[in-house]
Amino acid sequence: MATKTEARRNGGRSGGGQGRASGRGNGNAGVIAGAALAGAAIGIAANVGRKLFVQFSSGATGDWLDALKTEHKLTLALFDKIEATDDSQTMIRAHLLTKLKYALDKHAVEEENVIYPALREANLAHDADALNSEHGYVKTYLYELETLPKHSPDWLARVRDFRAMIQEHMRMEEDEVFPSFRQLLSPTQNARLTAMMNKEGFKVA
Repeated sequence: MATKTEARRNGGRSGGGQGRASGRGNGNAGVIAGAALAGAAIGIAANVGRKLFVQFSSGATGDWLDALKTEHKLTLALFDKIEATDDSQTMIRAHLLTKLKYALDKHAVEEENVIYPALREANLAHDADALNSEHGYVKTYLYELETLPKHSPDWLARVRDFRAMIQEHMRMEEDEVFPSFRQLLSPTQNARLTAMMNKEGFKVA
């Protein structure tokens, strides 16, 4: 009997030890899982924060036309930095070209998905189609600059040609097409267009 009692006691202690060990294991797993979820939440929050910062810094919190003008200025500032480089600064040129490509891609998404369709709805299809076709040339220039050796003297000359084309495109939008189009919009329509454009920009920010 004593042996059986001791065996039961030992078994009870052993089982309790296993239970405690198992409990500690589950607790550790819970802590790890919690940390993983917290890390994921922080990552998501950081990404959303970055998107908001990009949108706000581009002027997307105001009127859609003012926001696009701000993006135009930021783009020209990138051109200034690129043109300040020399043929030995290939890494800097590649980095700045990546930033320029991103800025122009985001800008194109906003215009092609929101502004140009709105122009067509307002019977300004000719202007919308002309501006949209020029975005094709933007992509061609970017492709050429990505494939052309960054140390080539021709690279910076091509950048200057690209800038001249971009500036004329911006001038047409800012001075001719967009101001007259905005005058056709009611305050409600203008606010709706601004919200739609910000939403598109946020997707790719």
